[in-house]
Amino acid sequence: MRENLIIFTKVQVAAPDYAGVPIGEAEEQRVGGIYHSTFMGRFGDAQIGPIYLGATGIASIITFFIAFFIMGMNMAASVDWSPIEFMRQFFWLTLDPPPAEYGLSFPPLWDGGWFLIAGFFLTTSIMLWWWRTFKISQNLGMSNYLAWAFGSAIFLYLVLGFIRPILMGSWSEAVPYGIFSHLDWTQNFSLRYGNLFYNPFHMLSIAFLYGSAVLFAMHGATIVATSRYGADREIDQITDRGTAAERGALFWRWCMGFNASMESIHRWAWWFAVLTVITGAIGILLTGTVVENWYLWGMKHGIVPPYPPLEATPVLDPMMEAAQ
Repeated sequence: MRENLIIFTKVQVAAPDYAGVPIGEAEEQRVGGIYHSTFMGRFGDAQIGPIYLGATGIASIITFFIAFFIMGMNMAASVDWSPIEFMRQFFWLTLDPPPAEYGLSFPPLWDGGWFLIAGFFLTTSIMLWWWRTFKISQNLGMSNYLAWAFGSAIFLYLVLGFIRPILMGSWSEAVPYGIFSHLDWTQNFSLRYGNLFYNPFHMLSIAFLYGSAVLFAMHGATIVATSRYGADREIDQITDRGTAAERGALFWRWCMGFNASMESIHRWAWWFAVLTVITGAIGILLTGTVVENWYLWGMKHGIVPPYPPLEATPVLDPMMEAAQ
């Protein structure tokens, strides 16, 4: 065992190399050696490797780089292959979806076709990676909370780039690939449909987002504050008295009259994080397909005040007044 000064505790433990629990046939597919990094041990476990990719992991990486390559080549072509201009205009470079006149058909490569091809490979990569998380959880005998949490974010991605454009009848409704173009799309999307802030599902998404931040901050601060009592070993702490788990629980009970258990706080955090993207995806999905103007929808349902009445004050032409 060697000791080093790290962020959360005073001791960094160097254990013997450990490849992990047996996972059947997939065990032989772990790649890479095992080594220990003192630097990485300052932030977490000091052991690096091995990693399990498998066929789906390798396929996911390949399809991701194909999508990334297509996007990069199209952006480079837009600045006439100039490396200097590519770096200077990087935040403004974009790969846009096809124009509206193509509908859901496949457009020419130079007019949106590359966008659809890049989207196909990117979506394939994401779905393969999701399947990888699902299978790894199964191999380790875990429940599928991780895979379904990842799946909720994928649902929002599919709504933005696949489901909603199909319902609207045009690939032009998809989000462009680019930094500032993505932000511009978000702003224009809100303005086009009467201010997205009045979308109730957007409201829920923001509430869950802030709630997630509060829950993660509460949980993280509690564990760090009680780490001197061994809070990093939560399971061992639950069944004993006077430990970090009990001290953290007492803090919140004394602070606000209620405390989540070491198990339930993780469920709260999981649900808040998942519902952030699910409610956001529902709000996006309803925009344009069901509701054309969220401000008018909010007026109809009493969420926002109606337009102020305009007084019928006559407007006189200064030129007419001068002639008189």
